Formats: sequence, C-alpha cells, structure tokens
Amino acid sequence: MSAKTYEIRPNQSVELLKELHILTRDGKMNQDSRRKLKQVYHFYQFIEPLLEEVHREKGCVSLVDHGAGKSYLGFILYDLFFKALPPGDGSRIYGIETRAELVDKSTALAARLGFERMSFLNLSVAASIESDRLPPVVDIVTALHACDTATDDAIRFALHKHASRIVVVPCCQAEVAGVLRRNKGKSLGNALTEIWRHPLHTREFGSQVTNVLRCLQLEAHGYQVSVTELVGWEHSMKNELIIAQYKNLPRRRAAERLVQVLDTLGLDELRERFFAPATDEQSHAGGAVEASSESAG
Repeated sequence: MSAKTYEIRPNQSVELLKELHILTRDGKMNQDSRRKLKQVYHFYQFIEPLLEEVHREKGCVSLVDHGAGKSYLGFILYDLFFKALPPGDGSRIYGIETRAELVDKSTALAARLGFERMSFLNLSVAASIESDRLPPVVDIVTALHACDTATDDAIRFALHKHASRIVVVPCCQAEVAGVLRRNKGKSLGNALTEIWRHPLHTREFGSQVTNVLRCLQLEAHGYQVSVTELVGWEHSMKNELIIAQYKNLPRRRAAERLVQVLDTLGLDELRERFFAPATDEQSHAGGAVEASSESAG
C-alpha cells in the first residue's frame, strides 16, 4: 500500500516514521500507529503557524527543543517544515538533552536522514544558557512532556534567549504540590486549604496551580499566553498546551497577581523560581517584573 493510503504527507521521510514506530519496519501501519500519526499532526498544527510567522518576519527560524529526549518532536518538525526551507537560509533546530547516549543516537539518526540543519547538545539548562554553541537569541523554544521543573527550566532558558514564541506541554509536576503539603499546617486558618486537604487533591491542585503560575510568569515578561487542550494525546492525561508569544504587553498586573497567588497559597518560597530571570540583560521585561515583585510583596 502507498504512503498516501496511510494519510502520510507527501515527501515525509518513511525511514523517520519507522524510527518513531509510526510505521512498522515493513512500512505498514496499524491502528495504534494511525493514532500516533494523528497526534503528531495535531500537535504540529499549533506550531506550524508560529514557524511560518517567524520565517516570514526574519527569513529564517531557530528552534530549541529543551529536554529533547529522543528528539521525536525535533525530527517531526524538521521533516514537516525545516526540510522544505531554502538551503542556506540559516534556519536550524537544536535539541538540548542531558543524557549523552540520547544525544549520540539523535546525532547519528540526523546524519543518516540527511537532516543537516539539526544539532544535538549534551547540556544542562544552566550550561545551555551560557553555551556559545547556541545563538544568543532564539526564535522558538519548545518542551514536550518535560517532567516537573523541567518545563520551568525551558521557560527560564527561553526568557534568557529572548524567545519570541514558547510552546510547552507540561508533564507530571510535584514541586508545588510538595510545598502545599509541607505548609498545610501553617495555613489551617485559611479555608482555601480545603481545596488541597486530601492527597489526591493536593496533587491535582498543585499541578493546576503550577501552570497558572507559569502563565502569570510569562505574562509578567510581556508575553500573550493562550492555554488549550492538546486533544488527541489519548495515551497521556498531561495534555495542557501553553503557547506564549512575545508582544511587549503590560506586565505589572500579572507580576502583582503572581505574588498574590504565591502569598495566598503559602508558596512564597517559590517566588525566586517564578520571577527568574530578573535582569534587563537576561529577559524582555526583567526590570519591570522585579519592580512589580517588590511593590506587591
């Protein structure tokens, strides 16, 4: 059967789809594979307009995928978008991953597929911010199912790198829930603690609050934020998609609300995480965020 029968887009790499287990080794597709392909295309439809906008504005586009893992997202984006760009236009995908063996495998696969404008770097978040192997400014930062604080690390990187677009799908997140649990006894006079009194509610509420704080953080740096459900990822309950586009919007109200939420829920110890970075050199709006933090505190 032909690729068209499987609804695979023209010029897609069959070898890549086999590597991603969307196609079997003999080029066939079962129901599970068809579902995976649908999920890939559904996620891509959110990112494609951002890639097109940046390329239209600048003539090239740089994308950094943080916590890349096996770099499935990066490879799909390259195959569906970057591969068709004019040669030599300066566009590139960077995959950042702390596990060296995954970086090596991704590098080898990119070479085998002829995906020349992909780079894979074995770096921590802090090292990636400082590394001269990455440009000082990047256009788009993605993080797909980055667990716990890894999503926050990707956001921190994006702010340092003046990213104009940020796309994250957070995964399991335990830090805020842990702080809520630890400080529960100190806040018994606050009726709101009933929201997270039971362990299951603590976990779910903590996850919800984490993403609310991330959205406020991005708005406090001048981004326009939209939140939607990544419908189609049937294999995962973690399907909240956060898209942020830098618009140089007013920041003070978001920064003040961020402080108020932290204080109201007994999460003040997390203030540094959700207000970093806070210097004009490192972010679009760091000074404004810091000022708002002080006025609201």
